Amino acid sequence: MKFWKYQGTGNDFVMVDQRQEQWLTRADTASIKQLCDRRFGIGADGLILLQNMPGYDFEMIYFNSDGRESSMCGNGGRCISAFAKNLGIIDEQCTFWAIDGEHQAVVTTAAANGMYQVELKMVNVKKVDIQDHAYILNTGSPHYVRFEEQVDNLDMVVEGRAIRYAAPFKTAGINVNIVCKDPQKQGGLQIRTYERGVEDETLACGTGVTAAAIAAYFRTKNPPGHYEVPVRARGGALSVRFQSNPDDSFSDIWLSGPAALVFEGTIQL
Repeated sequence: MKFWKYQGTGNDFVMVDQRQEQWLTRADTASIKQLCDRRFGIGADGLILLQNMPGYDFEMIYFNSDGRESSMCGNGGRCISAFAKNLGIIDEQCTFWAIDGEHQAVVTTAAANGMYQVELKMVNVKKVDIQDHAYILNTGSPHYVRFEEQVDNLDMVVEGRAIRYAAPFKTAGINVNIVCKDPQKQGGLQIRTYERGVEDETLACGTGVTAAAIAAYFRTKNPPGHYEVPVRARGGALSVRFQSNPDDSFSDIWLSGPAALVFEGTIQL
């Protein structure tokens, strides 16, 4: 099987082109888990299948590194858009189908180092709940967002597991984000994320960055309008722009940041 490895701010994915041949199915949990294993496989936070879908440029099917199909992955959506451009499926814009519905993306011209800048339109957010001083919202995947004074010294695995496996979230799981003001950028955020399915801290999480930006707006109770929030993850810088509405919903949400091909190869299944 031929594969491509992509990363977006350190969030890395195995990409498989299934337009002509089906290499993997949703039932191949063990194989996908092994492919994502960093010691016995290619190594990645997740695996993504690119498939044909009538009416769309392609379909994105995303699996966490545990081998199970999961909810939307924002950085994965940005990376598969760059992948589609490299395959010649798209020029600069695309519309694709994912588990949470339709997405649009804009992929700008590659830089000299092969890095693309990709803007991905996320699903609308209907509401933000507050539970025990944390914000719970779904940005294509469910997220828990808590604000602290600093995040550098946290043991994110311990912090994340304590919340992810707590009674309200244990069965379905939730992604855990701890956020603070970015000391390096005025008006920006710094984030660390523990992802369900990976069951570890990841260097970045696109839906988590999106959730953090929206939760930060919700927390400060700014007037409705169009906003852009820079967010610094451990793997690099992203930004989120969105429209906040009078009914506390959010629309026209775009996640922006770099995405790049790391390497490609073949592997025996």
